[in-house]
Amino acid sequence: MSGRDLIRMTDDEVGAFLAEPGRNLCLATINADGTPHLVAMSYGLLDGELVMWSYRKAQKVVNLQRDPRVTVLLETGQRYEELRGVQITGRAELVEDTDRVREVGRRIAAHSLGGKLAEGSVPDTAPERVAIVVKPGKVISWDHAKLEGRY
Repeated sequence: MSGRDLIRMTDDEVGAFLAEPGRNLCLATINADGTPHLVAMSYGLLDGELVMWSYRKAQKVVNLQRDPRVTVLLETGQRYEELRGVQITGRAELVEDTDRVREVGRRIAAHSLGGKLAEGSVPDTAPERVAIVVKPGKVISWDHAKLEGRY
């Protein structure tokens, strides 16, 4: 078994890692000149999918309207034996339906705060935003704790 296979997370472990509250992710989109546009984003989970929201005129949204390819990265850990992470490459779907965008905003806020929110606890900026739904193509994961001190 390769070292890569030793540290790969199972699908359930990836799901649990993504569900851990309070973490942001890095979202990479492609600028018109081909360079990466990388931003930190709060996110949530809706129907098992990573979701974010953004104002309609934001650079990331402009990029996704032109080219829906994305990469997201979530990682944690300071020392080598603590490193855990998930990288997802795929396509982004932009959702403009205000009710769906509003639900995405609630999911993001709940994830950021580690629980469910009371109705009305998230300012309603949904009419000015779009939701970004990540449709995974390839998932790469690592959990160095699985090495149990072997390198």
